[in-house]
Amino acid sequence: MKLNQEIIQLFDEYTHKPLTREVFLNRLTKLIGGTAALSTILPVLEGSYAASAQVAEDDSDLLISTAEFQSPNGIIKGYLAQPKQGKKRLGAVLVIHENRGLTPHIKDVTRRIAKEGFIALGIDGLSQFGGTPTNEDEGRTLIGKLDAKQNIENMLSGLSYLRSLKNSNQKTACIGFCWGGGVVNDLAAADPALTLGVPYYGRQIDATLVPKIKAKLMLHYAGLDERINGGIPAYENALKSNQIDYQLFIYEGAQHAFNNDSSPARYQKEPADLAWSRTISFFKKYL
Repeated sequence: MKLNQEIIQLFDEYTHKPLTREVFLNRLTKLIGGTAALSTILPVLEGSYAASAQVAEDDSDLLISTAEFQSPNGIIKGYLAQPKQGKKRLGAVLVIHENRGLTPHIKDVTRRIAKEGFIALGIDGLSQFGGTPTNEDEGRTLIGKLDAKQNIENMLSGLSYLRSLKNSNQKTACIGFCWGGGVVNDLAAADPALTLGVPYYGRQIDATLVPKIKAKLMLHYAGLDERINGGIPAYENALKSNQIDYQLFIYEGAQHAFNNDSSPARYQKEPADLAWSRTISFFKKYL
């Protein structure tokens, strides 16, 4: 089902701003002319994790475990997926979730990366609050309560953990989506040892921080994502001025969260597949 842009924008507002579910449903009901169509439209907007998973949790090629590691702010947990392999050392990827926490979708993305031959850690950015809750609205609320400095410290600890693994080759990348995409940009400036950064439709960092970036970047943006795209020109100018090694792709006609195949209304297979193939090739070339 193809939904009009006004409905998509309302859902984007709901998922990114402190808009309660009650307010969201009331506004959605007015947009669609009544409650009769809610049962049809809501599944298209909110999707199904089980239906969208691409790599099974019990995939025979992978080792799945819960990672725990120390940060300056306590124990941080994550979802660790890695290939079953011999003595070969592998590049490692930190996977940073959207603003609802470490959802089944992000765990699936983590498995997809491991399936490509990398160590992959889906970090739980809400570890300090006891971990990602099952209620995604609660997850969004908790994301808003994170201390920015502590959050970066926790993410840096995740990268340090990956480098500490015996089968790591010490090359690290981070990939993030939406909220996590912004965190990838933060980490690129905060960690001089980072090899690669791949933010998907993530907010940009202040131009004054760009000179600190040592990693190579691959930036993915959705053409219809006005909320995020307003910061692209200043960021790109700063990247160019500081001779940062970067690639920037804008997928025209794509919605914010176009990679999230658990949300049928926003997922768009063609740009998602293209961005993913570029990302995996990037990892394979430099990790």
